[in-house]
Amino acid sequence: MTHHYDLYAIGNALVDSEYEVSDAQLQAMGVEKRHMTLIDAPRRTDLLAHVQGLHARRTGGGSAGNTVVALAQLGGSAFYSCRVADDELGAFYREDLMANGVATNLTHTQPPQGQTGSCMVMVTPDAERSMSTFLGATADLDHTALHPHDIARSKIYYMEGYLAASPTGLDAALQGRAMAKDAGVALATTLSDMSMINFCRAGLDAMVGNGLDFLFCNEEESQVWCGTQDLDAICRQMGQLARTVCLTRSAKGCLVLENGQRTEVPSAPVKALDTNGAGDMFAGAFLYAVTHGHSHAQAAWLANHAAGRVVSQYGNRLDKQVVADIKAGFLQHTR
Repeated sequence: MTHHYDLYAIGNALVDSEYEVSDAQLQAMGVEKRHMTLIDAPRRTDLLAHVQGLHARRTGGGSAGNTVVALAQLGGSAFYSCRVADDELGAFYREDLMANGVATNLTHTQPPQGQTGSCMVMVTPDAERSMSTFLGATADLDHTALHPHDIARSKIYYMEGYLAASPTGLDAALQGRAMAKDAGVALATTLSDMSMINFCRAGLDAMVGNGLDFLFCNEEESQVWCGTQDLDAICRQMGQLARTVCLTRSAKGCLVLENGQRTEVPSAPVKALDTNGAGDMFAGAFLYAVTHGHSHAQAAWLANHAAGRVVSQYGNRLDKQVVADIKAGFLQHTR
């Protein structure tokens, strides 16, 4: 069978607006630091009043959206199932995916009335990101966004962990998972955020199911998941969830866990400005490399370098030229 896509993903469609704020401003707004918090429309209006006059950088976002764009920028082929509304942000989001060469269900459907989801990202001087997410239209993401034929013709099916918070979104992700499994497509997910583990554990457990091929998480998420800070215990427990687990550890690089073995892959030394999108970039770069014949250790090297570049700038996406440079360095490294 010829594979049509390297990666088929389902996740939230969110337009990110990123603001640089002080810790005092963050506190004044009542935003919980380092977490993703879901907000309603009145709270969004309230937060917008706080940041009035501050410069905002606007980009396409959504965790799995960032991942498919990263993979496509590196030269892979990707499909993204998501939901936007019939508004200016929705048009912006669809055009952003298309400009990055990502195929999507959005080109085949008339979007509903309403507001497209958006995420206000507050970045503090310590490079931490604190997110307030208004789901809007993506709260009603459901199985109608799935393209079963395209899922069956993909190498990897990827579920965004944040969908655990949406009953219809979770149902869609799990229906897609069953289709992928039937077609022999590899399964992947990301734990997304500590708040998802704390409040939506059952949904994430369902995504993991009886095992995945690839699982992505950071060290803090793995500690919350396992209820311990003991790295050996974490590696044992996380290693049972997927054939390959990538556990990212910021400046310490990442651990790749498979078959009871763990491989440490060092990170690229960078000065961190903004961690928004780093984990998404890591997953996209890793999956690009493994679908293009590279070993898991090589894939982690590329993923660390790409994530390092995201962290060393403001914003969740890399410029195409920067991606081309990273790829050139990677090909040199793997020669």
